[in-house]
Amino acid sequence: MDYALTNYQIKDLFLKDNNFNVNDFVLDDFIKNLDATPRTKETYLKGVKVFLQWCNDNNVSEVQHATLIQYKEDLMKTKKASTISMYMTALKKLYKYLETKGIKNIASDLKGAKQKRNYSKDPLTLDQAKDLLNSIDRTTKEGKRNYALIHLLLTTGLRTIEVERANIEDIRNVANNSVLYVMGKGRDTKDEYVKLTYETLKAINEYLATRNIKSDKEPLFVSYSDRTNGQRLKTRSIRDIIKKAYLNIGITSDRITSHSLRHTAITLSLIGGTPLQEVQQMARHSNINTTMIYAHNLKRIESNAEQNIQKLLNS
Repeated sequence: MDYALTNYQIKDLFLKDNNFNVNDFVLDDFIKNLDATPRTKETYLKGVKVFLQWCNDNNVSEVQHATLIQYKEDLMKTKKASTISMYMTALKKLYKYLETKGIKNIASDLKGAKQKRNYSKDPLTLDQAKDLLNSIDRTTKEGKRNYALIHLLLTTGLRTIEVERANIEDIRNVANNSVLYVMGKGRDTKDEYVKLTYETLKAINEYLATRNIKSDKEPLFVSYSDRTNGQRLKTRSIRDIIKKAYLNIGITSDRITSHSLRHTAITLSLIGGTPLQEVQQMARHSNINTTMIYAHNLKRIESNAEQNIQKLLNS
């Protein structure tokens, strides 16, 4: 196939009829040649399309290295560091592909955005975590589900998408422990697991006992709404359940969300004396530096630096 690409002008590559329609052949071939999971391919494709739309919105006709830097700077005004890094990776993958077609690779030295030394969401305090669990009405099947769901998140640090993907059959035994196998971040198989405490497993079993289960391949958590009754509980619904539970105990802060339960699990594990590497294993952080952010925050909050200054001022 002759691409007839002699430069890296964005119109020549991706536009037709001046309507900024993506050249489907180029993008399809780019995606087809990526060595990645379907979910990752979808993510990269989204990243490329965001860039193309930015080019259109800013009347870009020729993309140079300075154009990519400006694009990144514009993203930094509205996007999270993790999102920006993903978009930069998508561009690097795209230009690596285009390089095989004779297009100059001007994205090879692109860097992602620096991650904050802290997280944008806060964990719950221990008292708030206890209040959250105690506030849930467990006399109904919906209440039993919500309690089991939140208890699971608080004791394992799972992400909401991992809970959405979970099936009943994913609860298994390893050695003398009950575990839940999950499809972790960036994975395409359920090859990681979290340990289930006795209390968590009991809550899950009490919830499952309210359902008419025909196969262990059914979702672990299902919806009870009229429109989706019995179907897999989606991430958005999980977030809504957690938000309502927060409101019931008076938590309204935008900094406390469903992801705060993951932060809470990691934080409480460290407070409980769990070694850093074991917490890393539970959280399934690929880099221990991510786990160390939590440890740093705890060490900082335990410091008496400010109090010691005040003592001197009071003396």
